Amino acid sequence: MKRYPEYKDSGEAWIGEVPTHWEVRRLGARFQERRTKVSDADFPPLSVTKNGIVPQLETAAKSDDGDNRKLVKSGDFVINSRSDRKGSSGVSDLDGSVSLINIVLQPRKIDPGYCHYLLKGNAFVEEYYRNGRGIVADLWTTRYAEMKNIKAAFPSLGEQTAIADFLDDKTAKIDEAIAQKERMIKLLQERKQILIQTAVTKGLAPNVPMKDSGIDCIGEIPAHWEVVRAKYLFKESDERSSTGAEELLSVSHLTGVTPRSEKDVNMFLAEDYTGSKLCHAGDLVYNIMWAWMGALGVSPSTGIVSPAYGVYRQTADAFDGAYLELLLRSVKYLAHYNQVSTGLHHSRLRFYPHMFFDMFVGVPPREEQNRIMEFISSGSEATDAAITGLRAQITSFKQFRATLIDSAVTGKIKVT
Repeated sequence: MKRYPEYKDSGEAWIGEVPTHWEVRRLGARFQERRTKVSDADFPPLSVTKNGIVPQLETAAKSDDGDNRKLVKSGDFVINSRSDRKGSSGVSDLDGSVSLINIVLQPRKIDPGYCHYLLKGNAFVEEYYRNGRGIVADLWTTRYAEMKNIKAAFPSLGEQTAIADFLDDKTAKIDEAIAQKERMIKLLQERKQILIQTAVTKGLAPNVPMKDSGIDCIGEIPAHWEVVRAKYLFKESDERSSTGAEELLSVSHLTGVTPRSEKDVNMFLAEDYTGSKLCHAGDLVYNIMWAWMGALGVSPSTGIVSPAYGVYRQTADAFDGAYLELLLRSVKYLAHYNQVSTGLHHSRLRFYPHMFFDMFVGVPPREEQNRIMEFISSGSEATDAAITGLRAQITSFKQFRATLIDSAVTGKIKVT
């Protein structure tokens, strides 16, 4: 894209050179902090999210101090000052109130769209948090006293509007391209899931004689498969770690049982894992609280998990571990966990060991399980490759979107 004819040094590393006719000013000269205290009874509570300012989310932590909030007026820019909420900001279209942790700014002679792109751009977000302070990353905060001294580049009001209109158009097209890729990924994942679901619950031979198992979570299965209650195939393991030094494992509905070190999680680690449950390679592990989502898996190695998890060991070697995991995460078994689990509300349902042992499972011969897993692996290879390629394209689109925004609001490209 075209550049402006002449540039000057902005004096700020995050901005670089800017067009000579642009102003470089401190944010304090272009924004006024709004610190009016209000009640959420008078001004509806708002949530400050990465997607902007929205009516308070159902999942948001509710404060008991509803009379001690900050006023937000339509057109204000609101930003969460905490680093663990990086990128949570936006121009509000609503009047309302936010918690005191947020900074509320009233723009002065700034196009709202330009304000949105300038202060939500990656370059500014990094500069904003660079100016903060704190003991550790999770407790890092940028206050208005630091924010107001950050310098930014400001073209004329007419140019601001042109830049905002340009970015509205281009980012909308990029977002639609991303959405198309995401829809394709979803369709591919659904196709893969159907392939897996059919193979592990019906087998591979379309003309094999079938029988009604009489069990809802099993349904109709090949006539030569067995139907066995879990208590005859597994025993509960309650081995405990004497040191807590073993590898800490995570149990997820997405990835099964994996080392915690491989997960990008922000939850605090305990100081001592002595007394955690030991599980060994081949053990089946259920996250009792999240079984209804499919948070279970067969452990690939020895490690430790929460004492609240269920650990089960095969007694008859009836299952291949990979097959067992896919079977117990299939749709009908998820429905079974939801049906029999107990709890006060849906997100806290618990699937206890006695519920597992009472459950029936369909058991194919081991050699047939092996053929099924080979079929799934072969059939999934092309689908997984396509999904990987689409995700790489989405990453590129997002990087291009971020670069385009930062380039426009710092004058690296000329918008007419």
